[in-house]
Amino acid sequence: MEHLSKYLTKDIKLSSYEDKLFKSDLMFDDHMLVWFISGETKIIQADRTFYFKTGDIFLIPRNELATIINYPKNGLPHKTVVMHLSTDRLKQFYEKIDIRTKMQPEHKIYGFSNHPLLESCLASLVPYFNVEGEFPESLASLKIMEAISILRIINPGVDSVLANFDAPGKIDLMNFMQRNFMFNMPLEKLGYLTGRSLSTFNRDFKKLFNTSPQKWLTDKRLELAYYNLSEKKKRPTEVYLEVGFEDLSHFSFIFKKKYGFSPNQLL
Repeated sequence: MEHLSKYLTKDIKLSSYEDKLFKSDLMFDDHMLVWFISGETKIIQADRTFYFKTGDIFLIPRNELATIINYPKNGLPHKTVVMHLSTDRLKQFYEKIDIRTKMQPEHKIYGFSNHPLLESCLASLVPYFNVEGEFPESLASLKIMEAISILRIINPGVDSVLANFDAPGKIDLMNFMQRNFMFNMPLEKLGYLTGRSLSTFNRDFKKLFNTSPQKWLTDKRLELAYYNLSEKKKRPTEVYLEVGFEDLSHFSFIFKKKYGFSPNQLL
């Protein structure tokens, strides 16, 4: 895989994937604002799937589980400008703003396709990636603050996400796992998102499911794969990434071990 990243600062980068595709299961520690220069991306969440292409802009909130699959398109690499909206930066921004009504954050990805103000802000960063020397932090801060201001103009409701600095609270573990088992995350991350330490997560999981997280996750992913292959008539090359496996041959091996036949035999 050929992946190139150029950083202006730790919060602003130009990212490029040259290969056929790149897949990752992610939970971002910062809100991520992304503008597509070329290529396509498929983002799979528990209850929805998004497709983004050249010219699209999206904001994915922190602490949201997602499978992200990046594709080159039309002979061009998958290339994006990525801006991290860190908690420290957002606290600095919102300390000057009086938000009187505390809004419940919406757990969703925000799309801003081809919006001229936001596209102009992000496109203005591109020439700097070819300039020698250190990019001034003061200028980076101005560009990030500009982007936040534009987001609030486009959608005032985005304050419910950007101005929320709470850590995840303790939530229903069974419901969370049933919705998010296809995301290949470390157990520490899953524990954090459910408001638990790793030891508490493992203890609560064993009490609820009477098995280990690793075994339960593998079985659930194989069951979803079986459904997608047999009922939705998807191909194994589509399915294995979407249900949480990283390698097609490994997926085929454990699928056959569980069901007694290979995924291709369901086609």
